[in-house]
Amino acid sequence: MSTVSHNGRTRPLVIDRTIFDYADDLAVEVPTSCRRTGQCHECVVEITRGMDSLTPRTEAEGFLRGGFRLACQARIVNGGQPIGFAPLRRRPRILAPNRNSPDGGGGRPVDLDPMVTRAGGEVRYGNLVVDRYRGAVYGLAVDLGTTTVVLELVDLETGRSEAVCSFENPQGFGGSDVMNRISYEARPGVAGELRNAAVTAVNQGIREMTAGLGQRPSRLYEIVVAANSTMRDILFGLSVQSIGQKPYKSLIEHDYLAGRRRHTALLADARTLGIRANRRAKVYGLPLISGHVGADTAACLDALRLGKTGRTEMLIDMGTNTEVVLHHRGRMYAASCPAGPAFEGGLVTYGMRAYDGAIESIRLAADGSAADYAAIGGAPAAGICGSGLTDLLAELRRRDIMTERGIFTADRRLAAIDVVPERGITFSKEDAGNLAQAKAANYCGQLIVMRTAGVSPADIERLYLAGGFATYLNVRNAVDIGLIAPVPEERVVKVGNAAIDGARSLLLDRSRRRRAEEEAKRITHIELETTPDFFDIFVEGCQLKPMPSVLPPAPAAQPVLVGSS
Repeated sequence: MSTVSHNGRTRPLVIDRTIFDYADDLAVEVPTSCRRTGQCHECVVEITRGMDSLTPRTEAEGFLRGGFRLACQARIVNGGQPIGFAPLRRRPRILAPNRNSPDGGGGRPVDLDPMVTRAGGEVRYGNLVVDRYRGAVYGLAVDLGTTTVVLELVDLETGRSEAVCSFENPQGFGGSDVMNRISYEARPGVAGELRNAAVTAVNQGIREMTAGLGQRPSRLYEIVVAANSTMRDILFGLSVQSIGQKPYKSLIEHDYLAGRRRHTALLADARTLGIRANRRAKVYGLPLISGHVGADTAACLDALRLGKTGRTEMLIDMGTNTEVVLHHRGRMYAASCPAGPAFEGGLVTYGMRAYDGAIESIRLAADGSAADYAAIGGAPAAGICGSGLTDLLAELRRRDIMTERGIFTADRRLAAIDVVPERGITFSKEDAGNLAQAKAANYCGQLIVMRTAGVSPADIERLYLAGGFATYLNVRNAVDIGLIAPVPEERVVKVGNAAIDGARSLLLDRSRRRRAEEEAKRITHIELETTPDFFDIFVEGCQLKPMPSVLPPAPAAQPVLVGSS
């Protein structure tokens, strides 16, 4: 008998039932607000197998492509194939907000001076009375990433974090990276679908957190958003087409450069954006730095106080799009590296995101099979996430199973090896090639930024690694394959989700907003693709070997620099 399954749990396949019916049976959380009529477009699921067993897409599903369907519209018409499905709002391992200073030494205090305050029985936004006191005054910090969304509900009277919610960005039906989502937005008939998906997910998170505290969304008065340029502008309902074509700048950045705006931060009414909060609540979007170096990077800089210590420091915020920022001798340089989804589960046969069952660390035997490994949650191994893939590449090189160019040494024609045979997990030359290209993007960004500033890895006094992927990296293995610069390991500091920390800081201290807006203007943005030897550096970066500890001199022509202090 054929089955319908989700995350290893199954039910018998029954003709004429919908995927939403099976979501109910399996207690899978799928959002909807239209009573399953196909009108709200919220119940997007990914059909992982068995698409041919379902009805064709309905008119309501015209905005979808690939393996994505609306759960309420996808009805079973035959039992020829078993069906597997997964909702887009899945919950990865939550990276708790960081409470440590950049040096890891205790909490860094934030002055409690929010925009929203209580004066007796009144709630005020600045000097404007916006509501009567209803028992709580909350603010929300948001890290809206390409892959993952993190929400933190904060008590604006005490500064205390009250609840945290994290989930996979449900915009995955528009593509796995920002360029694909920009292309998706350009398709006719899909306007607003990506924004609606993000807003629906944020609203669901707000409901869950406030309900868990016995409160209501009407007690939420301000939201501060950290996000890359594309994710931020989609949320605010702006066209992102200009970010996807040269010179790769937001409409807001174009307005700023033309003198029509004082900065690149945004402010809007939550009600206008469709976010369910107090009817007078505001949404503040942190400033963009330039191009794809967005508001999430501005948030990280605030959280880390990068450049405030006088040291030579570098931040690497690793993700689908990696940002690199370097401070040296009073100047800051930034670049964006389009790493792609390979280290986050995409383009790798058994790659997966950091869910239960993902191998997060691995050590190999001489034949290339796993001698030892650890899977998240202690669940049976289902695939390998980014930190595990980094270990795997380093182990393949360390044991001379694979060459620097990603070819198996025992037999150049060999397509794949068994890594975890008992679970059927393999690793192929093609997998290695896709990871090598993602690694090369990170390599290029770090090397070109350092070279432009005139420093080598040995000069970096602090290397900050931000983001969920970086938090679980084995630093030695990452250095050995050239994923991060060969900075002495004792100088490497993992800072967790610095973007949500920065968003929280700006939520609690209004004066930080002006500083962030002004600092964004002073950062020198490096357009990597304009570097004369960019292609040569990228090709070198594709090899599974460390970055040079002493960088070669730059060619006579320098990369294009945008903005400077």
